[in-house]
Amino acid sequence: MNPLFEPQVYQNRREKLTAAVKSGIAVFLGNHEAPMNYPDNTYNFRQDSDFLYFFGLSIADIAAVIDFDAHQSIIFGNDFTIDDIIWMGDQPTIASLAEKVGVTETRPFAQLAEFIQQAQAQGRKVHFTPQYRGDNQILMANLTGIDVNHIREAASVELIMGIVNLRSAKEQCEIDEMDKACEIGVKMHTAVMRRAVEGESERELAGLAEGIALSYGNGISFPVILSQHGETLHNHLHNGILKAGNMLLIDAGAEGLMNYCSDYTRTLPINGKFTQKQQEIYEIVLKANMDAIDAAHPGMYNKELHRLSCEVIAQGLKDLGLMKGDVKEAVELGAHALFMVHGLGHQIGLDVHDMEGLGQIYVGYDDTVRPSNIFGWASLRMARELKPGFVVSIEPGIYFIPHLIDIWKKENKFADFINYDVVEKYRDFGGIRIEDDLLITETGHRVLGPHLPKGVDELAAIIGK
Repeated sequence: MNPLFEPQVYQNRREKLTAAVKSGIAVFLGNHEAPMNYPDNTYNFRQDSDFLYFFGLSIADIAAVIDFDAHQSIIFGNDFTIDDIIWMGDQPTIASLAEKVGVTETRPFAQLAEFIQQAQAQGRKVHFTPQYRGDNQILMANLTGIDVNHIREAASVELIMGIVNLRSAKEQCEIDEMDKACEIGVKMHTAVMRRAVEGESERELAGLAEGIALSYGNGISFPVILSQHGETLHNHLHNGILKAGNMLLIDAGAEGLMNYCSDYTRTLPINGKFTQKQQEIYEIVLKANMDAIDAAHPGMYNKELHRLSCEVIAQGLKDLGLMKGDVKEAVELGAHALFMVHGLGHQIGLDVHDMEGLGQIYVGYDDTVRPSNIFGWASLRMARELKPGFVVSIEPGIYFIPHLIDIWKKENKFADFINYDVVEKYRDFGGIRIEDDLLITETGHRVLGPHLPKGVDELAAIIGK
Protein backbone atom coordinates (compact mmCIF):
# COMPACT_ATOMS: atom_id res chain seq x y z
CA MET A 1 0.00 0.00 0.00
CA ASN A 2 1.37 3.41 -0.95
CA PRO A 3 1.89 6.08 1.72
CA LEU A 4 -1.00 8.49 2.26
CA PHE A 5 -1.55 11.96 3.64
CA GLU A 6 -3.89 12.38 6.58
CA PRO A 7 -7.58 11.78 5.68
CA GLN A 8 -8.39 15.46 6.21
CA VAL A 9 -6.10 16.41 3.32
CA TYR A 10 -8.22 14.48 0.84
CA GLN A 11 -11.48 15.58 2.46
CA ASN A 12 -10.45 19.23 2.20
CA ARG A 13 -9.58 18.84 -1.45
CA ARG A 14 -12.92 17.25 -2.25
CA GLU A 15 -14.75 19.97 -0.32
CA LYS A 16 -12.92 22.69 -2.26
CA LEU A 17 -13.76 21.00 -5.54
CA THR A 18 -17.39 20.77 -4.47
CA ALA A 19 -17.42 24.50 -3.74
CA ALA A 20 -16.00 25.17 -7.21
CA VAL A 21 -18.21 22.87 -9.30
CA LYS A 22 -21.33 23.04 -7.09
CA SER A 23 -23.72 20.61 -8.82
CA GLY A 24 -23.89 17.22 -10.49
CA ILE A 25 -21.48 14.35 -9.95
CA ALA A 26 -17.81 13.90 -10.88
CA VAL A 27 -16.60 10.47 -11.93
CA PHE A 28 -12.93 9.61 -11.34
CA LEU A 29 -11.71 6.41 -12.96
CA GLY A 30 -8.64 4.81 -11.47
CA ASN A 31 -6.24 3.13 -13.85
CA HIS A 32 -6.10 -0.57 -14.66
CA GLU A 33 -3.08 -2.82 -15.00
CA ALA A 34 -1.57 -2.42 -18.47
CA PRO A 35 -0.11 -5.53 -20.13
CA MET A 36 3.35 -5.33 -21.69
CA ASN A 37 3.18 -8.36 -23.97
CA TYR A 38 0.57 -10.70 -22.47
CA PRO A 39 -2.18 -10.14 -19.91
CA ASP A 40 -0.39 -11.26 -16.75
CA ASN A 41 2.90 -9.49 -17.55
CA THR A 42 2.14 -5.87 -16.77
CA TYR A 43 3.97 -2.56 -16.66
CA ASN A 44 4.58 -1.08 -13.22
CA PHE A 45 1.22 0.21 -12.07
CA ARG A 46 0.72 3.97 -11.97
CA GLN A 47 -2.51 5.42 -10.65
CA ASP A 48 -4.24 8.33 -12.36
CA SER A 49 -2.97 11.57 -10.84
CA ASP A 50 -6.37 13.18 -10.33
CA PHE A 51 -7.54 10.04 -8.54
CA LEU A 52 -4.43 10.22 -6.35
CA TYR A 53 -5.02 13.88 -5.60
CA PHE A 54 -8.60 13.44 -4.38
CA PHE A 55 -8.64 9.82 -3.21
CA GLY A 56 -5.00 8.82 -2.64
CA LEU A 57 -5.34 5.08 -3.27
CA SER A 58 -2.81 3.56 -5.65
CA ILE A 59 -4.58 0.32 -6.49
CA ALA A 60 -5.97 -0.86 -9.80
CA ASP A 61 -9.60 -1.29 -10.86
CA ILE A 62 -11.30 1.23 -8.60
CA ALA A 63 -13.30 4.37 -9.29
CA ALA A 64 -14.81 7.15 -7.23
CA VAL A 65 -17.62 9.66 -7.41
CA ILE A 66 -18.02 13.03 -5.77
CA ASP A 67 -21.68 13.95 -5.51
CA PHE A 68 -21.58 17.74 -5.40
CA ASP A 69 -25.25 18.09 -4.52
CA ALA A 70 -25.18 15.60 -1.62
CA HIS A 71 -21.66 16.59 -0.49
CA GLN A 72 -20.81 12.91 -0.55
CA SER A 73 -17.93 10.78 -1.85
CA ILE A 74 -18.19 7.11 -2.81
CA ILE A 75 -15.45 4.67 -3.78
CA PHE A 76 -16.41 1.84 -6.11
CA GLY A 77 -14.24 -1.27 -6.01
CA ASN A 78 -14.22 -4.96 -5.27
CA ASP A 79 -12.56 -6.64 -2.32
CA PHE A 80 -9.76 -9.00 -3.16
CA THR A 81 -10.70 -12.64 -3.71
CA ILE A 82 -8.89 -15.71 -2.41
CA ASP A 83 -7.29 -16.06 -5.84
CA ASP A 84 -5.81 -12.57 -5.46
CA ILE A 85 -4.65 -13.29 -1.92
CA ILE A 86 -2.91 -16.53 -2.98
CA TRP A 87 -0.70 -14.59 -5.36
CA MET A 88 -0.43 -11.27 -3.52
CA GLY A 89 -0.85 -12.05 0.15
CA ASP A 90 -3.52 -10.80 2.53
CA GLN A 91 -5.09 -7.56 1.30
CA PRO A 92 -7.14 -4.84 3.03
CA THR A 93 -10.81 -4.35 2.21
CA ILE A 94 -11.95 -1.48 0.01
CA ALA A 95 -13.86 -0.08 3.01
CA SER A 96 -10.76 -0.02 5.20
CA LEU A 97 -8.76 1.68 2.44
CA ALA A 98 -11.50 4.23 1.86
CA GLU A 99 -11.48 5.11 5.54
CA LYS A 100 -7.81 6.10 5.26
CA VAL A 101 -8.76 8.84 2.79
CA GLY A 102 -11.85 10.04 4.60
CA VAL A 103 -14.48 8.18 2.56
CA THR A 104 -17.17 6.34 4.52
CA GLU A 105 -19.21 4.81 1.69
CA THR A 106 -18.02 2.11 -0.68
CA ARG A 107 -19.86 0.04 -3.26
CA PRO A 108 -18.98 -2.83 -5.62
CA PHE A 109 -17.51 -1.64 -8.91
CA ALA A 110 -20.46 -3.04 -10.86
CA GLN A 111 -22.78 -0.48 -9.22
CA LEU A 112 -20.94 2.47 -10.78
CA ALA A 113 -22.87 2.23 -14.05
CA GLU A 114 -26.20 2.21 -12.24
CA PHE A 115 -25.21 5.21 -10.11
CA ILE A 116 -24.27 7.23 -13.20
CA GLN A 117 -27.44 6.22 -15.04
CA GLN A 118 -29.57 7.33 -12.09
CA ALA A 119 -27.87 10.71 -12.08
CA GLN A 120 -28.47 11.09 -15.81
CA ALA A 121 -32.13 10.08 -15.41
CA GLN A 122 -32.48 12.86 -12.82
CA GLY A 123 -31.06 15.36 -15.31
CA ARG A 124 -27.88 15.87 -13.31
CA LYS A 125 -24.60 16.75 -14.98
CA VAL A 126 -22.03 13.95 -15.07
CA HIS A 127 -18.58 15.56 -14.97
CA PHE A 128 -15.42 13.72 -15.96
CA THR A 129 -11.91 14.59 -17.12
CA PRO A 130 -10.35 13.75 -20.52
CA GLN A 131 -9.42 10.07 -20.55
CA TYR A 132 -5.91 9.41 -21.87
CA ARG A 133 -5.89 5.59 -21.74
CA GLY A 134 -7.84 3.60 -24.30
CA ASP A 135 -9.38 1.22 -21.78
CA ASN A 136 -10.75 4.07 -19.70
CA GLN A 137 -12.02 5.90 -22.77
CA ILE A 138 -14.05 2.81 -23.62
CA LEU A 139 -15.17 2.38 -20.01
CA MET A 140 -16.27 6.01 -19.68
CA ALA A 141 -18.14 5.74 -22.98
CA ASN A 142 -19.95 2.64 -21.74
CA LEU A 143 -20.75 4.24 -18.38
CA THR A 144 -22.13 7.46 -19.84
CA GLY A 145 -23.56 6.30 -23.17
CA ILE A 146 -21.41 8.82 -25.06
CA ASP A 147 -19.85 7.63 -28.32
CA VAL A 148 -16.25 6.61 -27.60
CA ASN A 149 -15.09 8.71 -30.56
CA HIS A 150 -16.39 11.82 -28.80
CA ILE A 151 -15.62 10.96 -25.18
CA ARG A 152 -12.58 13.24 -24.85
CA GLU A 153 -14.39 16.31 -26.18
CA ALA A 154 -17.29 15.58 -23.80
CA ALA A 155 -15.05 16.12 -20.77
CA SER A 156 -16.25 18.77 -18.32
CA VAL A 157 -14.41 22.08 -18.65
CA GLU A 158 -15.93 23.16 -15.33
CA LEU A 159 -14.38 20.13 -13.60
CA ILE A 160 -11.06 20.60 -15.40
CA MET A 161 -10.81 24.22 -14.28
CA GLY A 162 -11.72 23.29 -10.72
CA ILE A 163 -8.98 20.66 -10.63
CA VAL A 164 -6.37 22.91 -12.25
CA ASN A 165 -7.03 25.70 -9.77
CA LEU A 166 -6.56 23.29 -6.86
CA ARG A 167 -3.61 21.27 -8.11
CA SER A 168 -1.60 24.27 -9.35
CA ALA A 169 -0.98 25.66 -5.86
CA LYS A 170 0.84 22.97 -3.89
CA GLU A 171 0.09 22.43 -0.22
CA GLN A 172 3.00 22.18 2.24
CA CYS A 173 2.63 18.41 2.43
CA GLU A 174 3.02 18.26 -1.36
CA ILE A 175 6.04 20.56 -1.32
CA ASP A 176 7.67 18.28 1.26
CA GLU A 177 7.15 15.32 -1.07
CA MET A 178 8.54 17.25 -4.03
CA ASP A 179 11.65 18.11 -2.04
CA LYS A 180 12.09 14.36 -1.47
CA ALA A 181 11.68 13.68 -5.19
CA CYS A 182 14.28 16.37 -5.89
CA GLU A 183 16.67 14.74 -3.43
CA ILE A 184 16.40 11.54 -5.46
CA GLY A 185 16.86 13.49 -8.68
CA VAL A 186 20.07 15.03 -7.35
CA LYS A 187 21.37 11.56 -6.43
CA MET A 188 20.62 10.40 -9.98
CA HIS A 189 22.41 13.28 -11.64
CA THR A 190 25.44 13.38 -9.38
CA ALA A 191 25.96 9.63 -9.88
CA VAL A 192 26.03 10.18 -13.64
CA MET A 193 28.32 13.19 -13.27
CA ARG A 194 30.93 11.09 -11.47
CA ARG A 195 31.01 8.68 -14.40
CA ALA A 196 30.78 11.18 -17.27
CA VAL A 197 34.18 10.22 -18.64
CA GLU A 198 35.48 8.89 -21.92
CA GLY A 199 34.68 5.23 -22.55
CA GLU A 200 31.56 5.03 -20.41
CA SER A 201 28.37 3.65 -21.96
CA GLU A 202 25.32 5.88 -22.35
CA ARG A 203 23.14 2.83 -21.69
CA GLU A 204 24.88 2.06 -18.40
CA LEU A 205 24.61 5.66 -17.24
CA ALA A 206 20.91 5.80 -18.10
CA GLY A 207 20.44 2.54 -16.21
CA LEU A 208 22.39 3.91 -13.26
CA ALA A 209 20.06 6.91 -13.06
CA GLU A 210 16.94 4.77 -13.37
CA GLY A 211 18.20 2.32 -10.76
CA ILE A 212 18.70 5.10 -8.23
CA ALA A 213 15.16 6.36 -8.90
CA LEU A 214 13.83 2.86 -8.19
CA SER A 215 16.01 2.44 -5.11
CA TYR A 216 14.67 5.53 -3.35
CA GLY A 217 11.22 6.07 -4.84
CA ASN A 218 8.74 4.82 -7.41
CA GLY A 219 11.18 5.12 -10.28
CA ILE A 220 11.69 7.70 -12.99
CA SER A 221 9.16 10.47 -13.54
CA PHE A 222 9.62 10.12 -17.33
CA PRO A 223 11.93 8.07 -19.60
CA VAL A 224 15.54 9.17 -19.11
CA ILE A 225 16.96 11.48 -21.77
CA LEU A 226 20.73 10.93 -21.86
CA SER A 227 22.67 11.62 -25.03
CA GLN A 228 25.70 13.21 -26.60
CA HIS A 229 23.26 14.64 -29.17
CA GLY A 230 21.58 17.24 -27.01
CA GLU A 231 20.21 19.01 -30.06
CA THR A 232 17.54 16.27 -30.17
CA LEU A 233 15.26 17.53 -27.42
CA HIS A 234 13.80 14.20 -26.28
CA ASN A 235 16.59 11.83 -27.21
CA HIS A 236 15.87 8.45 -25.62
CA LEU A 237 18.57 6.58 -27.57
CA HIS A 238 21.35 5.37 -25.26
CA ASN A 239 23.54 3.52 -27.71
CA GLY A 240 26.70 5.62 -27.64
CA ILE A 241 30.06 5.50 -25.87
CA LEU A 242 31.23 8.72 -24.27
CA LYS A 243 33.98 10.49 -26.20
CA ALA A 244 36.32 13.21 -25.03
CA GLY A 245 35.38 16.59 -26.44
CA ASN A 246 31.67 15.79 -26.49
CA MET A 247 28.98 16.98 -24.09
CA LEU A 248 26.49 14.70 -22.37
CA LEU A 249 22.97 16.03 -21.82
CA ILE A 250 20.96 14.24 -19.13
CA ASP A 251 17.34 15.19 -18.52
CA ALA A 252 15.97 12.95 -15.77
CA GLY A 253 13.82 13.05 -12.68
CA ALA A 254 12.35 10.82 -10.02
CA GLU A 255 8.90 10.02 -8.75
CA GLY A 256 8.81 9.77 -4.97
CA LEU A 257 6.93 7.22 -2.92
CA MET A 258 3.82 9.43 -2.98
CA ASN A 259 4.11 9.96 -6.75
CA TYR A 260 5.31 13.57 -6.69
CA CYS A 261 7.91 14.30 -9.35
CA SER A 262 11.21 16.03 -9.96
CA ASP A 263 12.78 17.08 -13.26
CA TYR A 264 16.39 18.15 -13.74
CA THR A 265 18.61 18.70 -16.75
CA ARG A 266 22.36 19.09 -16.77
CA THR A 267 24.79 19.23 -19.69
CA LEU A 268 28.18 17.81 -18.84
CA PRO A 269 31.55 18.19 -20.54
CA ILE A 270 32.90 14.67 -20.84
CA ASN A 271 36.01 14.33 -18.67
CA GLY A 272 35.04 17.58 -16.93
CA LYS A 273 36.40 20.27 -19.24
CA PHE A 274 34.53 22.29 -21.84
CA THR A 275 36.17 23.50 -25.01
CA GLN A 276 36.21 27.29 -25.30
CA LYS A 277 33.30 27.23 -27.76
CA GLN A 278 31.29 24.89 -25.52
CA GLN A 279 31.91 26.98 -22.43
CA GLU A 280 30.86 30.19 -24.16
CA ILE A 281 27.50 28.70 -25.15
CA TYR A 282 27.11 26.93 -21.82
CA GLU A 283 27.56 30.14 -19.84
CA ILE A 284 24.85 31.85 -21.90
CA VAL A 285 22.40 29.06 -21.02
CA LEU A 286 23.49 29.14 -17.39
CA LYS A 287 22.89 32.89 -17.22
CA ALA A 288 19.44 32.43 -18.81
CA ASN A 289 18.64 29.79 -16.20
CA MET A 290 19.88 31.77 -13.21
CA ASP A 291 18.46 35.13 -14.32
CA ALA A 292 15.01 33.57 -14.77
CA ILE A 293 15.22 31.97 -11.33
CA ASP A 294 16.35 35.22 -9.72
CA ALA A 295 13.50 37.17 -11.35
CA ALA A 296 10.69 34.77 -10.45
CA HIS A 297 8.09 36.00 -7.95
CA PRO A 298 4.34 35.79 -7.37
CA GLY A 299 2.35 38.04 -9.67
CA MET A 300 4.82 37.68 -12.53
CA TYR A 301 3.65 35.96 -15.68
CA ASN A 302 5.69 32.93 -16.67
CA LYS A 303 5.53 34.26 -20.23
CA GLU A 304 7.70 37.17 -19.08
CA LEU A 305 10.21 34.80 -17.47
CA HIS A 306 10.36 33.01 -20.81
CA ARG A 307 10.90 36.32 -22.59
CA LEU A 308 13.66 37.27 -20.15
CA SER A 309 15.55 34.01 -20.67
CA CYS A 310 15.19 34.24 -24.43
CA GLU A 311 16.56 37.78 -24.43
CA VAL A 312 19.56 36.61 -22.38
CA ILE A 313 20.15 33.88 -24.95
CA ALA A 314 19.75 36.25 -27.90
CA GLN A 315 22.12 38.80 -26.33
CA GLY A 316 24.72 36.12 -25.60
CA LEU A 317 24.52 34.79 -29.14
CA LYS A 318 24.77 38.33 -30.47
CA ASP A 319 27.92 38.86 -28.43
CA LEU A 320 29.38 35.76 -30.11
CA GLY A 321 28.33 36.95 -33.56
CA LEU A 322 25.62 34.37 -34.22
CA MET A 323 22.79 36.90 -33.90
CA LYS A 324 22.55 40.61 -34.65
CA GLY A 325 20.13 43.50 -34.51
CA ASP A 326 17.78 44.53 -31.73
CA VAL A 327 17.60 41.72 -29.18
CA LYS A 328 14.10 42.51 -27.88
CA GLU A 329 12.69 42.73 -31.39
CA ALA A 330 14.40 39.48 -32.37
CA VAL A 331 12.80 37.65 -29.46
CA GLU A 332 9.39 39.23 -29.98
CA LEU A 333 9.36 38.06 -33.61
CA GLY A 334 10.76 34.61 -32.77
CA ALA A 335 14.19 34.83 -34.40
CA HIS A 336 15.78 33.37 -31.25
CA ALA A 337 13.78 30.16 -31.79
CA LEU A 338 16.35 28.87 -34.25
CA PHE A 339 18.38 28.21 -31.10
CA MET A 340 15.76 27.83 -28.33
CA VAL A 341 12.79 26.13 -29.90
CA HIS A 342 10.83 25.32 -26.73
CA GLY A 343 9.27 27.16 -23.82
CA LEU A 344 11.03 27.96 -20.57
CA GLY A 345 9.22 25.27 -18.62
CA HIS A 346 6.07 23.67 -17.27
CA GLN A 347 4.30 23.00 -14.00
CA ILE A 348 5.48 19.99 -11.95
CA GLY A 349 3.58 18.02 -9.32
CA LEU A 350 1.96 14.60 -9.42
CA ASP A 351 2.85 14.62 -13.13
CA VAL A 352 6.21 15.72 -14.42
CA HIS A 353 4.27 17.91 -16.88
CA ASP A 354 1.66 18.57 -14.26
CA MET A 355 -1.97 18.14 -15.33
CA GLU A 356 -1.02 18.12 -19.01
CA GLY A 357 -3.60 15.39 -19.57
CA LEU A 358 -6.32 17.89 -18.66
CA GLY A 359 -5.33 20.11 -21.59
CA GLN A 360 -2.43 22.51 -21.72
CA ILE A 361 -4.73 25.39 -22.66
CA TYR A 362 -6.28 25.12 -19.17
CA VAL A 363 -3.05 24.42 -17.26
CA GLY A 364 -0.69 26.97 -18.78
CA TYR A 365 -3.06 29.65 -20.04
CA ASP A 366 -6.14 31.54 -18.89
CA ASP A 367 -8.32 34.46 -19.94
CA THR A 368 -5.47 36.93 -19.40
CA VAL A 369 -2.86 35.19 -21.57
CA ARG A 370 -3.39 33.10 -24.68
CA PRO A 371 -1.07 30.92 -26.79
CA SER A 372 1.00 32.36 -29.62
CA ASN A 373 1.28 30.87 -33.09
CA ILE A 374 4.85 32.12 -33.53
CA PHE A 375 7.41 29.31 -33.78
CA GLY A 376 9.18 28.92 -30.44
CA TRP A 377 6.62 30.99 -28.57
CA ALA A 378 3.98 28.44 -29.58
CA SER A 379 5.84 25.77 -27.59
CA LEU A 380 5.51 27.66 -24.32
CA ARG A 381 3.55 25.27 -22.09
CA MET A 382 3.21 27.62 -19.14
CA ALA A 383 2.47 31.32 -19.67
CA ARG A 384 0.03 32.28 -16.92
CA GLU A 385 0.59 34.29 -13.75
CA LEU A 386 2.79 32.64 -11.12
CA LYS A 387 1.15 32.28 -7.71
CA PRO A 388 2.39 31.06 -4.33
CA GLY A 389 2.57 27.28 -4.30
CA PHE A 390 3.20 26.91 -8.03
CA VAL A 391 6.14 24.69 -8.96
CA VAL A 392 7.62 25.27 -12.40
CA SER A 393 10.66 24.05 -14.27
CA ILE A 394 13.20 26.61 -15.45
CA GLU A 395 14.92 25.00 -18.43
CA PRO A 396 16.40 27.28 -21.08
CA GLY A 397 18.57 25.79 -23.77
CA ILE A 398 20.56 26.49 -26.90
CA TYR A 399 20.45 23.92 -29.70
CA PHE A 400 22.02 23.72 -33.12
CA ILE A 401 19.67 21.54 -35.15
CA PRO A 402 21.20 21.02 -38.62
CA HIS A 403 17.92 20.39 -40.47
CA LEU A 404 16.29 23.46 -38.93
CA ILE A 405 19.34 25.58 -39.75
CA ASP A 406 19.21 24.40 -43.37
CA ILE A 407 15.51 25.26 -43.71
CA TRP A 408 15.83 28.74 -42.21
CA LYS A 409 19.02 29.48 -44.15
CA LYS A 410 17.42 28.42 -47.44
CA GLU A 411 14.48 30.74 -46.72
CA ASN A 412 16.87 33.47 -45.53
CA LYS A 413 14.55 33.67 -42.55
CA PHE A 414 15.17 36.48 -40.05
CA ALA A 415 18.24 37.58 -42.02
CA ASP A 416 18.19 40.86 -40.08
CA PHE A 417 18.82 38.94 -36.85
CA ILE A 418 20.82 35.80 -37.73
CA ASN A 419 24.37 35.54 -39.12
CA TYR A 420 24.06 32.27 -40.97
CA ASP A 421 27.75 32.18 -41.95
CA VAL A 422 28.68 32.12 -38.25
CA VAL A 423 25.90 29.67 -37.40
CA GLU A 424 27.36 27.22 -39.94
CA LYS A 425 30.48 26.99 -37.82
CA TYR A 426 28.31 25.58 -34.99
CA ARG A 427 26.05 23.21 -36.96
CA ASP A 428 27.66 20.12 -35.36
CA PHE A 429 27.82 21.66 -31.89
CA GLY A 430 24.90 19.76 -30.37
CA GLY A 431 22.73 21.20 -27.63
CA ILE A 432 22.82 22.47 -24.04
CA ARG A 433 19.96 22.64 -21.55
CA ILE A 434 19.99 23.41 -17.80
CA GLU A 435 16.88 22.78 -15.70
CA ASP A 436 15.86 23.28 -12.07
CA ASP A 437 12.55 22.98 -10.21
CA LEU A 438 11.32 26.26 -8.75
CA LEU A 439 8.71 26.84 -6.04
CA ILE A 440 6.95 30.21 -6.06
CA THR A 441 6.61 31.41 -2.46
CA GLU A 442 4.62 34.23 -0.85
CA THR A 443 7.63 36.54 -1.08
CA GLY A 444 9.64 35.19 -4.00
CA HIS A 445 10.88 31.72 -4.84
CA ARG A 446 12.90 28.71 -3.68
CA VAL A 447 14.76 26.13 -5.74
CA LEU A 448 13.53 22.75 -4.54
CA GLY A 449 15.84 20.01 -3.31
CA PRO A 450 19.56 20.07 -2.56
CA HIS A 451 21.91 22.02 -4.78
CA LEU A 452 22.80 20.21 -7.99
CA PRO A 453 26.10 21.40 -9.51
CA LYS A 454 25.81 23.48 -12.66
CA GLY A 455 28.62 26.05 -12.56
CA VAL A 456 31.59 25.37 -14.82
CA ASP A 457 33.99 24.96 -11.91
CA GLU A 458 31.46 22.87 -9.96
CA LEU A 459 31.13 20.44 -12.85
CA ALA A 460 34.88 20.19 -13.26
CA ALA A 461 35.15 19.33 -9.56
CA ILE A 462 32.69 16.43 -9.65
CA ILE A 463 32.90 14.87 -13.13
CA GLY A 464 34.97 11.71 -13.02
CA LYS A 465 35.54 12.04 -9.27
